[in-house]
Amino acid sequence: MTWRLGILVLASIVLPFSSSAIAASRPAPHAAAHSVVRAPKQPDVKSSSVLVLDADNSSVLFEKHADVATPIASITKLMTCLVVLEAQQPLDEPIEITKDDRSHVKGAASRLPMGTRLTRGDLMHLALMASENRAAHALGRNYPGGLPAVLRAMNAKAVALGMTHTRFVDPTGLSSQNVATPKDLAKLVIAASRNATIRQYSTSEGHAVQVGRRMIEYRNTNLLVSNPTWDIIVQKTGYIAEAGKCLVMRAVIADRSVVIVLLDSFGKYTRVADAKRIKKWMEAGMNVGEPRLIPVRG
Repeated sequence: MTWRLGILVLASIVLPFSSSAIAASRPAPHAAAHSVVRAPKQPDVKSSSVLVLDADNSSVLFEKHADVATPIASITKLMTCLVVLEAQQPLDEPIEITKDDRSHVKGAASRLPMGTRLTRGDLMHLALMASENRAAHALGRNYPGGLPAVLRAMNAKAVALGMTHTRFVDPTGLSSQNVATPKDLAKLVIAASRNATIRQYSTSEGHAVQVGRRMIEYRNTNLLVSNPTWDIIVQKTGYIAEAGKCLVMRAVIADRSVVIVLLDSFGKYTRVADAKRIKKWMEAGMNVGEPRLIPVRG
């Protein structure tokens, strides 16, 4: 009887321990089968107003003060060139830069002296690629009916595109009264991207024109057009003191066509850095599938 009692006591100790050890060694139900994938946080952009829009279905991927109308500076030139092209004026027609194209607004830089004669195509190229103010003004001045007519056409086009908070008072963007919201500008970018001439001129890295006996070399004001990691369809930069640094573009990121609008950036490189942050954010999301791109409001 004594040895049987000993066996029973030993079994009562060993069996519970063995059962608990086996249970502990087993994985918890579904623990290994499912991992939690967190959506990437919203991009840490510094620009005051931002919009990232899917160009194909108009879904908003990210927005920050996207309904607030602010000065848009030389983003204006996209609309100027769009209405000039729609007027079907010949791009090979020579146009002379005159004193009427000179602006006395602070910061109104231009490298085209009075008396310069360039084709309408060259002036448009410089306006879109290098934001040449006298070039843009000359385009508007030589629109059928002159400056009043081109401004009417620009504002009418804005209405036609559904840009309900947009106003143009000059063709260059030097006036702070040229205003729009990021959502309005996204519509302009999409419309401009459908024009082959605007696509070509706005994204070229450089262009040279002959002024008198010398050649003047211009470079694109958007550093990203020369970056091989970017696929930019159309773009435009802008700056006046009231608008800050601005950048709009349509680009393909992670196999997705998107419009990026960045308004009122501070410093020389913030708008470019913001664009890179948005690109990195999108690529991180697209690597694991569509659900990671979450619309957010700032």
